[in-house]
Amino acid sequence: MAVVSSGGDFGNGESDMKVAEPLMIEPTIPRFLASNDEFILPVSIYNKTGIDGEVTISLKTSDGFRIFDSSKQSVHVDKDKEAVVIAWYPKAFTSGCTIECKSLAQNGHLLKGLEVAYFMASVDPLETNKEFAEENDADFPLLSDPSKSVAEAYDVLAFYGVPKRHTIYIGKDGKVLFVDRKINSSTSAEDIAAKLLELGIPARQAS
Repeated sequence: MAVVSSGGDFGNGESDMKVAEPLMIEPTIPRFLASNDEFILPVSIYNKTGIDGEVTISLKTSDGFRIFDSSKQSVHVDKDKEAVVIAWYPKAFTSGCTIECKSLAQNGHLLKGLEVAYFMASVDPLETNKEFAEENDADFPLLSDPSKSVAEAYDVLAFYGVPKRHTIYIGKDGKVLFVDRKINSSTSAEDIAAKLLELGIPARQAS
């Protein structure tokens, strides 16, 4: 409702106003880039249609940019946005990071039963993280941020150039719920599941 006045006269009016589309896609572009930089383009999908479905995202670039991976990707989007967990780790194939990855790979069932999407992330090159995931039988995404822009945005980049071992919990509304700075790599999956329950993340409903 809007209320207006002119001199001593007042009036009001009321009408429906669309402030967002039922399905919205929001890319997060780095604020600064230098020549030859490589970066991941995170995309948030907001589904308020009330139904599950498949969404195909296409990416086109202007002169000066090159896409290294597929320019088109289809993803399943649930009708309600899930919570998100991003487990940042310093470097692929190192001891602690390997233990953490194996914990999530071997005990992922503890997380799959909750309404959450979970990832590990580092600043390693994409090919390195692909090999790291394959070697540890990871059945969840490992994200690569070689430009370090996303790590900087999440304030997890250490002064020596690699991420701190921090796990970030993000609610369905996109707000950070908790940042865990004390990680036990060997019990990563169990600890994440316990923290999600503590934060009130519900169990996934059977389809």
